[in-house]
Amino acid sequence: MPFIGKAAVRPVRAVQPPKKSGMSPLQRLLVCRALASLTAAPPAVAWDNSDHRPYIVKNDRGGLLTARLQELRKLRASGRPVEIRGRVCFSTCTMFLGLPQTCISPRTTFGFHGPSRFGIPLNPRDFDYASQVIAKYYPAPLQRWYLEEGRQSITRLHKIRGSEIIRMGIKRC
Repeated sequence: MPFIGKAAVRPVRAVQPPKKSGMSPLQRLLVCRALASLTAAPPAVAWDNSDHRPYIVKNDRGGLLTARLQELRKLRASGRPVEIRGRVCFSTCTMFLGLPQTCISPRTTFGFHGPSRFGIPLNPRDFDYASQVIAKYYPAPLQRWYLEEGRQSITRLHKIRGSEIIRMGIKRC
């Protein structure tokens, strides 16, 4: 091994590309986000299980599925009441309907669409997987409708009034 001054110079080894994991791009994305969240800064809002003030949802247009799933897990564990009172609750916001402590305003408009990657269609396997994850947060009649019809468009929202969802079994605030 040649020396430069007191330091040894080692030959550079070629970097090998990673082997295929067998996971879909969506699964790899979910794993990466989960790992990133382990090193992320603590959330700005502390989740206190003794806090039973209502968690008020107003005019929520959705967001990333992984982030919403984390939020829902924390709310479910806390038992904190969730009140959807805004004009709109679109996309992943509609998943609050799966929490037993959720109530909604009959005047809120709920908007549903199929899962995508920032508006880009998913492959059929990932699309079905993400659709099933989302649907499990809905009452049975809404779940059936979502899987048969509501998820079929990723570019337009299917809108349903809160009063209709209340008739499906979700509590009114």
